[in-house]
Amino acid sequence: MRLAFFLFCLLCSTILPAHAAKTVLVMGDSLSAGYGIRPEQAWPALLGARVAEKRLDYSVANLSISGETTAGGRSRLEAALKAQRPAVVVIALGANDGLRGLPLGQMRDNLAAMIDAARASGARVALAGMRLPPNYGPYAEDFRRSFVDIAQAKKVPLVEFLLEPVAAQQRYFQADNLHPVADAQPLILDHVWPTLAPLLK
Repeated sequence: MRLAFFLFCLLCSTILPAHAAKTVLVMGDSLSAGYGIRPEQAWPALLGARVAEKRLDYSVANLSISGETTAGGRSRLEAALKAQRPAVVVIALGANDGLRGLPLGQMRDNLAAMIDAARASGARVALAGMRLPPNYGPYAEDFRRSFVDIAQAKKVPLVEFLLEPVAAQQRYFQADNLHPVADAQPLILDHVWPTLAPLLK
């Protein structure tokens, strides 16, 4: 009888899946991919270290790609959701749409579709917004407002401007004046954290 019970327990231990941490999926562009710095210095990597330090049951999958637009992110999201099965999705796209002057209606449609797809998969969603230099004229304000409007319409938490804590200080940027240096990344994470932390239930 004891032998049978032992064999049963041994069988269960081999067929039951090992415990796996829930996943935070970051879908962004070069600002989240760590362009110009080591990948482990980018804010999503620092997020992974923080959740581990706080003993939260999450890992971070950073699928950000330099140069990515909202259209590119939308096209990649379905496969990413299937592969990662995330509990939380952070969408940090739109900067390249704005810099290229792409139609904002298209950007809004892409972001909305990504939010809907992530939610349909069972994930909670946070949106990170961006801003453009004032020389972009009225387009810059429409661009900024697009993130606010989508977040309100879809009822998702919003980081209004991903780079807000560093944007006014040139020392936090690389020579191109677009991409933050490694020293800026902890500040960006501290800025994102109050919005993201409540989703890590």
